[in-house]
Parts: sequence; structure tokens; C-alpha cells
Amino acid sequence: MFKLDRKSIVIGTSAFAASVLLLSAVGCSASNATGSSASMATTTNTTGAYAIKHNTAIDGGVTYVRAHGVETAYRYNEQSTKGVSFGRTPTANEIAAWDVDALPDGTGLPAGEGSVEEGDELYEAQCASCHGDFGGGGNGYPQLAGGNQSKDENGIVITLKNQRAYGATDAPKRTVGTYWPKATTLFTYIRDAMPYATPKSLSANETYAITAYILAQNEVVIDGVEMDDEYVLNAEKLTKVVLANNDGFYPNIDGPTGPADVKAFFADRAKNIGSGGTIAQRCMKDCKDLGGLDGKTEASVVRIGYEMTDVRPPYATARDLPPVDENSVVSKGETMYNESCKLCHATDMMGAPAVGDANAWRELMAQGKEKVIYNAINGMGGMPAKGGNDDLLPSDVKLIVEWMIENSKEKH
Repeated sequence: MFKLDRKSIVIGTSAFAASVLLLSAVGCSASNATGSSASMATTTNTTGAYAIKHNTAIDGGVTYVRAHGVETAYRYNEQSTKGVSFGRTPTANEIAAWDVDALPDGTGLPAGEGSVEEGDELYEAQCASCHGDFGGGGNGYPQLAGGNQSKDENGIVITLKNQRAYGATDAPKRTVGTYWPKATTLFTYIRDAMPYATPKSLSANETYAITAYILAQNEVVIDGVEMDDEYVLNAEKLTKVVLANNDGFYPNIDGPTGPADVKAFFADRAKNIGSGGTIAQRCMKDCKDLGGLDGKTEASVVRIGYEMTDVRPPYATARDLPPVDENSVVSKGETMYNESCKLCHATDMMGAPAVGDANAWRELMAQGKEKVIYNAINGMGGMPAKGGNDDLLPSDVKLIVEWMIENSKEKH
């Protein structure tokens, strides 16, 4: 898992990055090729022959020979890297600080415990502003709970097969309960990356509690026991969780044979990739479905035949947003603040003045209201223009700032 909160020990420079970057032409072959690009000695296009150096890329792609500053159609930086420092070998403690992922068998899980009820309180305070009540999704952040976890006759989670082909159905329900394969990944992600504004601020007990709450909202049963409010989750119980999509990902990347398994999967293209026939060639131009196993029969367009009909309540068919009531209790300015600005301005942890902090806003307003609005529209310091939402009009930003100012005045 990639960590964002620690500086890399190995330091390079972008000026020389291209000189040490090995470009791999993955999945690219000439449109008139007659065999798999991974098995050919060369492939050609209008620029001439490209000599293949390796055909052992993990996804079945190939690596081409580099010569005279060119690798296939791409040029690379030939400047000398002499004198460039690539850092030092990290210490054992530095490696240990990074190597904290929790594996499905429980390796790496810390001691601690937390109940569903405790997780409910923590979720409401730390998570609901982005992920919605009960994990239902909101403000553009992922839905964590919901979606029928029942499986079809082939063992596939039914709501992952939803499609929008008819314009009246929702997209696949990719929630923790329907899509995630391992519950320990949920624990690791919450511990390392959440809450968004203050990652790594949760204790082990708090992380277990929030994990328990999210699993409970997905109606997960652990070792035959339903998770009620009093249910207490710990490392031992977490490793017993079997999520509905546990075996739904392929190829299997787990274990020491993971890389070899992936190579073998992609090597058998006719069987696993679905290109059809024995040719199963990769292409980037004039591609077509090769159809039947003989590689000659034209394939027909196939739609998924399963259509959800047992959803309660039924899927909404309207795709338009509800009109904004200018005179409603929640003003237009507050609505836009919740959608675009609350993540950073709800607290002062992101370095932004928090709404409701009268002292911070008094200092900010010393430069004048018009300057504050100008900076909000055009950006300043760590804040991007319009808070990073380019869809906002300058008049929208003005409404948001005025709402924030009004709600940050001293109460008398």
C-alpha cells in the first residue's frame, strides 16, 4: 500500500527520471499482425522495426530494445546521471515504519478491540460528513454499505452485475460488503488513511470500532454470529470475516506465487482474456472481436441478461438533480459549502480557517471581505482556485464565502 505521509528515503530528480525509466509497450501490436505480439521477434509500423528485448512482462506485454535515444516510437533522456544521488539504504526502523499492512491471515493486526456501538459514535463524528449516514455515500465520496450481497448460481454477487444499459438502473453496487474481498484491508485503510483530514489519528481500538460498525452496516456475519451494537471486534474475529466477494477477483495475486500466477493467466490469452480463437492478438487499431474459437466467426454483441427486479425501494429513473430552494432552511451557499469546502474548513486540521472559529475569521477579514472572496476564487497558499471545484462560478464562491463569514461571527 502506498503511503503519503512519509518522505521517501530514495531521492531522485525529475530532470534525469526519463533516463532511467524503462518504457514497456504493454498490449500494443500492429493492426496487421498475424500472431501474438508477445511471441513475435519484431513488430512493425510506419517508423520501422522494433526489436523486442523481453516478452516476460507480468501482463503478457513486451519490452523493446533501447538504442540511439529511442525505444520504439518514444525518445528518452540520454543525459548522464553521474553525480546524481539516489539516496541511501533505509534503516530497519524506517522499513518497519512503512511495513505495517495487515494481511488476511491477521499478520500485522495490532492488539485492541472496539464495539459496533463505539464505532457508530466515531463514524458519525469522523466519517459521516464524507461517506454519508450509515455508510450510504455522499458528497462525492464512496458508498461503504448497501447493495444486495446475494449470489447467483455461479457464485457472483448479484448487485455487482447491475448495468446502465437501459438507462433506468443504477451502476454496480461496489461497497465493502459486495465488492471488497478482504476485511483486513478495510482495517488497514482506515488506520493509515482516514479520516481524510487527519490520517493516522485513530487509535487501534478506534479503528477496530469503526471497522466493526462498517461491517455491521453491511450485515456481515462473523463465525455465524450477527453483529449487533454490543458486538466487539478484535484481531482474531476480524480474520474470520469472509466477505461476499472474497473469491471474485482474478487473476489471484496472493501469496509467493502471485507474480507467476498472473503471468500464466495473461499468457493463456485465448482462454482468459476473451479475445477468442488461437490468435488472441493484442491491438491498438482496427481491433475487432474475433468471435468463435476458430477465430473466423464474427462475434455478436452480447448484453448481460440479468436485470435486477427485487430492489426495495425500486431504482430511481430520474437523473436530474432536485432544484435548489433559495429560501430553504439550508441555503444555496451552505449546500455548496458542504459539497466543495467542508472537507478542509470543518476543522483547522488542514490549515484552513474553520467555520465557526471567530478568532481565525477576524484575522482573515482584516484584509477586507472583497480580498477574501478574490482569494477564494483565484486560490492562495495551499488552497486551489475555487477550492478545487472548477464547476463553481465566481458568484457561487461569493455565496459560499459570505455564508462562511456569517457563520463564523462571534456569538453575543
